Amino acid sequence: MKSKLLSLVAIAALFMAGCSKNDDENTNLEWNKQIAIAYVHSYAVSIGAAAQDISDDSARIAYIRRAIDPIRFYPDSSGYFYVYDFNCLNIAHATQKNLQGQNLYNYTDSHGKFVIRELSAKSQTGGGYVEFYWIKPGDNGEKKKLGYVEPIPNTNYFIGTGVYLE
Repeated sequence: MKSKLLSLVAIAALFMAGCSKNDDENTNLEWNKQIAIAYVHSYAVSIGAAAQDISDDSARIAYIRRAIDPIRFYPDSSGYFYVYDFNCLNIAHATQKNLQGQNLYNYTDSHGKFVIRELSAKSQTGGGYVEFYWIKPGDNGEKKKLGYVEPIPNTNYFIGTGVYLE
């Protein structure tokens, strides 16, 4: 019995030694993807419920901006929200206020992808992931990002966040 236990301990030790940084990174990525889904869905439902009671467009937009502005998540605070309408007009952006009110239909990332068009299309089919390049807060240049979006109920908007992959 003791030798079997020692063998199991040795196998476990070898397994743990064989676990690479990539395994940790994959686990972290999966956790971060689940966090993105949970946060986006929660805020989509919450904003959608509140939007029903706000008939004025400018008041609704002001509410959305206030709702998402202070929210940050992930250990490096790189998690934040953005909201666009289905025509790619930026409604709110927690970290890049200069985008608010701009139509980004023709915006392409450094790899030629029409980012907001793809995010809008994905949201209009119920939501999901889109991979693209975007500026990471506190960093220089675009970084690879896996964005997650969902439509906001009772609006023609979608909300998203993402996980930086670099």
